[in-house]
Amino acid sequence: MSYGIPAAEPSAQIPVCPRHPDRPSYVRCQRCGRPACPECQRAAAVGFQCIDCVNETKRTTPAATTVYGGTAVAGWPLVTFGIIAASALVFVLQWIVPNDGIYQNFAFATVYATPEYGVFEPWRMLTSAFLHSQGFILHIVLNMYMLWMFGQALEPLLGRIRFLALYLLSAVGGSVGYLLLTPTYTPGQPLAGVVGASGAIFGLFGAMLVVQRHRGGDTKQLWVLIAINGVIGFIVPQIAWQAHLGGLVTGAACAAAIAYVPRGPQRWLWQSAGLVLVLTLLAVATWLRMAGA
Repeated sequence: MSYGIPAAEPSAQIPVCPRHPDRPSYVRCQRCGRPACPECQRAAAVGFQCIDCVNETKRTTPAATTVYGGTAVAGWPLVTFGIIAASALVFVLQWIVPNDGIYQNFAFATVYATPEYGVFEPWRMLTSAFLHSQGFILHIVLNMYMLWMFGQALEPLLGRIRFLALYLLSAVGGSVGYLLLTPTYTPGQPLAGVVGASGAIFGLFGAMLVVQRHRGGDTKQLWVLIAINGVIGFIVPQIAWQAHLGGLVTGAACAAAIAYVPRGPQRWLWQSAGLVLVLTLLAVATWLRMAGA
């Protein structure tokens, strides 16, 4: 009697990483169950997940948002830091560039918003906010201090993009306020340039006032701060109170456009439309002032 010898069973297939087929992988993803080599493993609450599942989770999980719809980002207020750094850099360049070139090319005066004089340069309405008086060091120090104080409060609430838009529009609004409330330029008179971030800073004052009221917070201290700084603009010579007022109104309008729009998926669209409307009103006010010059 002969006995058959049973055939050897095929060895079990060795699991390999889908991303790296040449690497045996005995650890499986806790989510999809596929093998994952050490390079493709990501620590999870229990065990490991593969990199594909981690990326899919990131893609499908809605990003955390701020109170007013901006992307919530932990850490330092980078936009505030960036504006301070840009202003400090420009201030240094004001001392380095010969023939007062920075001031001459980027400061704002009413003549630069009036095409009939042949020097129509409307971008100065924004660039002037990054210049400061070289003869009064406290000009830039106080402005940057207030920017830091209000920036670290507003930027996390509004989100970086909204905060930057509000600041830049307030800077332009300060120049428009100066244009509207200052006598037109008379040929032959010396030009009086306007520099400084004060208009944009007052825009932050106005924005904080609106945000505080919208959230039900106390605004008494803000009103006192605005009143004190407003009075200083009338008492101390060579301070453009017109820019302060223009920035204050513009900042409040921008904050209202951000805070009071309906909530929902299209909230960012309504906010963008509101900010564009503020910019349009500034442009129309400038045009009307130029037409009546």
